[in-house]
Amino acid sequence: MSLYFLSFVCEPLSAGILNLFAVSGQGMQLLLDRTWICPENGDAGLGVGLGVGGLQHWKASRDHTYICTAAPRGVLDTRPGPAPSLPLHPQSWAPPHLDSFLPGGGDQYPGPPTVVSAAEPETMAKIAQGAMYRGSVHDFADFDANQDAEALYTAMKGFGSDKESILELITSRSNKQRQEICQSYKSLYGKDLIADLKYELTGKFERLIVNLMRPLAYCDAKEIKDAISGIGTDEKCLIEILASRTNEQIHQLVAAYKDAYERDLESDIIGDTSGHFQKMLVVLLQGTRENDDVVSEDLVQQDVQDLYEAGELKWGTDEAQFIYILGNRSKQHLRLVFDEYLKTTGKPIEASIRGELSGDFEKLMLAVVKCIRSTPEYFAERLFKAMKGLGTRDNTLIRIMVSRSELDMLDIREIFRTKYEKSLYSMIKNDTSGEYKKALLKLCGGDDDAAGQFFPEAAQVAYQMWELSAVSRVELKGTVRAANDFNPDADAKALRKAMKGIGTDEATIIDIITQRSNAQRQQIRQTFKSHFGRDLMADLKSEISGDLARLILGLMMPPAHYDAKQLKKAMEGAGTDEKALIEILATRTNAEIRAINEAYKEDYHKSLEDALSSDTSGHFKRILISLATGNREEGGENRDQAQEDAQVAAEILEIADTPSGDKTSLETRFMTVLCTRSYPHLRRVFQEFIKKTNYDIEHVIKKEMSGDVKDAFVAIVQSVKNKPLFFADKLYKSMKGAGTDEKTLTRVMVSRSEIDLLNIRREFIEKYDKSLHQAIEGDTSGDFMKALLALCGGED
Repeated sequence: MSLYFLSFVCEPLSAGILNLFAVSGQGMQLLLDRTWICPENGDAGLGVGLGVGGLQHWKASRDHTYICTAAPRGVLDTRPGPAPSLPLHPQSWAPPHLDSFLPGGGDQYPGPPTVVSAAEPETMAKIAQGAMYRGSVHDFADFDANQDAEALYTAMKGFGSDKESILELITSRSNKQRQEICQSYKSLYGKDLIADLKYELTGKFERLIVNLMRPLAYCDAKEIKDAISGIGTDEKCLIEILASRTNEQIHQLVAAYKDAYERDLESDIIGDTSGHFQKMLVVLLQGTRENDDVVSEDLVQQDVQDLYEAGELKWGTDEAQFIYILGNRSKQHLRLVFDEYLKTTGKPIEASIRGELSGDFEKLMLAVVKCIRSTPEYFAERLFKAMKGLGTRDNTLIRIMVSRSELDMLDIREIFRTKYEKSLYSMIKNDTSGEYKKALLKLCGGDDDAAGQFFPEAAQVAYQMWELSAVSRVELKGTVRAANDFNPDADAKALRKAMKGIGTDEATIIDIITQRSNAQRQQIRQTFKSHFGRDLMADLKSEISGDLARLILGLMMPPAHYDAKQLKKAMEGAGTDEKALIEILATRTNAEIRAINEAYKEDYHKSLEDALSSDTSGHFKRILISLATGNREEGGENRDQAQEDAQVAAEILEIADTPSGDKTSLETRFMTVLCTRSYPHLRRVFQEFIKKTNYDIEHVIKKEMSGDVKDAFVAIVQSVKNKPLFFADKLYKSMKGAGTDEKTLTRVMVSRSEIDLLNIRREFIEKYDKSLHQAIEGDTSGDFMKALLALCGGED
């Protein structure tokens, strides 16, 4: 398989997202690995996908056919036309827009493709070991199995063993070469190399080295045998292996298990598991997932409907439908099903799985979905969790580093670095020790110390992902909505009763105020004053206290006045709460900012700009004042301007090839870009920045800048990229570790409850693998917790 970057010209009628398949020189139909964007008005379109060499043409699912040619890591040039009967060659025409798609521009074109068939495994192997090989361990040059066998024998001879030599040799040979060394060792010395290694080595280092010496299928077989032997079952190990392996790898695993243990793997799994968890494992063990060929749009819609009816629309859950569809459909088909499911139901498939399934079955299905979306991302997440916090899950760490070292370790490293803002190498280095650490670092294959820098291929894929995000529309939803059958008179009386006499009925106060919209709360305030001649806010303040009081009183204020008060508090007294200033001003819309300015002037008889000017200084002050004007552009993107803006960013962040202009001017222009350009335009700027530099702008800002200026710019970038995720991070950080930042927790829950708290919940569970509801339950208590959970709106 090879990676292709495609360019094409579209007819205006075919605008939209097209799901394409390619036809190889042998007539094999292969659905390419991504969805493709076909813009309007005949503009150039973009795409990236996997396919066999020698593609001759591809076709849109709407029956628009385009002729194209391809070569590995090249660019497909296409023209509308009929499907060809004979292979075409790149020389048939000059590619019209290569500069836009090759990394860094340029006019190189790799020439006619090499057609690889199933009858040419050696050629295919060479391609796999060539430009697109994504493993970290390669065949060792000038390999001599006998010489290596002698070196290992010498390293283990006599008293003690030379562990350094053993790890250096074994981690620098491919698995195929290690098998040859085992054979040579037995021929030369009449001994089993693995048995000798077990005898000489100990602990985690022994487990790692011995696993490396086994063929992958036998290594998986041993892991599963260990997982189901003895008392208890290591369900996480079963899930990881069976959810992530390809059909071919599953078939090899079953055969290896039979050969090694003279037992049937399926029978052993059935004997050690139960229920729907067992059924799904058995389905995966068949290794019969459909291939990624042409996808039927009708079947995608049918599967979406079947999953919806089996879960959300059904009393109880029809688990059999989830098992059949997720266990058998092709990866590409399921990716389209997941996309369509989100559009149809308003929630990602993961949310439905969490809501409808439970226990190990739920975990297995979520792992399957993650592997369908991105197997490298699944393993990056598994590695991170294996090393985060106290203690290390060494079995998981060893299993993944061994099994992925010759498959996709480079992709895992890239995702790890981007997702967790640190390299996999550095985390292993800080979390392990001794020869064990050295061997793991060798398997890792290198330190990606420049956080946010993409590999060239990954940069191109990231560029394409921005194209997809540009056409996707995520509906923002709050968790608090206007109450049906709202009666402000009844609510005002109930609140008066809850606060009258000895003691306070906090439960009633929480129930009413958290279940009404802000507009309804303002009606209750007015009605309360009309009925009782009293200020509801003053009464609440006298009856409740502490964190609960801050939360309830915040909910009773109009949003603009609440934000104005939070800004005022951030600037009061000794010191300034810069994080609160940044959070509010970097994330509010123009309309919200203007309302905040009016509320600030009304409540404190001073302009917000004057307050910011007297309490902050330097570049940070300029950024805040610019944001506080509420003059961000509201149009779409301007591609030419976006390229210029990306160049300014590259120059000010000192990674441009040809810096121009004085630094003061560049700083002003960079601030103008981030503080005044529209969100759609900034997304295009960030995309162009990747294309120019192979870096992610957020990570470069973190590396090159410091202090409050860095924090402000990072907040703007994160808000543009994904505002609900920005707030999910704020909530997580407010509750992690010792102690709770109740002010931040309250501020975010109050301010986002009617805007996008449901989206924030989804981002929270996706990133942190636990629900916001669980986090609040575990970190707060009493009536404050009850009120927060009511605002949260449910358990995911």
